[in-house]
Amino acid sequence: MAQTIALAGKGGVGKTTICGMLVEYLCQKKNGPVLAVDADANSNLNEVLGVEIESTLGDIREDIARAEMAAVSPIPAGMTKADYAEMRFSEALTEADDFDLLVMGRTQGKGCYCFVNGLLSSQVAKYAKNYRYIVVDNEAGLEHLSRGILPKVDVILLVSDCSRRGVQAAGRLAEMVRELDLGPKEVGLIVNRAPGGRLNDGVREEIDRHGLKLMGVVPHDDTVYEYDAEGRPSVTVPENSPVKQAVRAIFDQLAL
Repeated sequence: MAQTIALAGKGGVGKTTICGMLVEYLCQKKNGPVLAVDADANSNLNEVLGVEIESTLGDIREDIARAEMAAVSPIPAGMTKADYAEMRFSEALTEADDFDLLVMGRTQGKGCYCFVNGLLSSQVAKYAKNYRYIVVDNEAGLEHLSRGILPKVDVILLVSDCSRRGVQAAGRLAEMVRELDLGPKEVGLIVNRAPGGRLNDGVREEIDRHGLKLMGVVPHDDTVYEYDAEGRPSVTVPENSPVKQAVRAIFDQLAL
């Protein structure tokens, strides 16, 4: 049974970078295959991991929709439409050296993401038995958890920057986890980009007010910004960087 770790938090707090470093951490432990899932419609986990993707589930869904309207069907003779769709959706799984990556992406049409959310659910369910870990980079909310789109989640890591607003958003997400009775074994807060790796008293008071379990503080590091600006994968920052050291100390607590 795969162990599922989901990351959530408001936009812009560095959640995807933390997620990518968790994937790298698990790969280095060599305890089993890792499936990384980018469940954010604004997909960029692949850039953090340094992986090129050719197709997302959303892209393929649009291709199939256009094919249905085409005068000449692309479906090979003797293949059902369902088998063709399944074959195409398998293209969204990108295989890297140490992990695989599944990207939800987005559809081009207007309206909700119900269809592509359903695709994500079915594809993750299909692949889950093949992996020891599933690491999910969620959108800002908990839609994929609240709708049962993802398997039962064992660990939820809430990521915030070192602002009161970020912590308040994490607090609301933690409350949602309790209300939805999601039942993870662990719910913890990671505060990212803290100047000097320290929190001021106001932020600590906000964390306590929301009853959040602080897993650790990740310091601000210009190197991460520079790698991002240069288009270099964030996971390739030096092993002795303050960010790498901080996140690994946090992940060690999870006993994954």
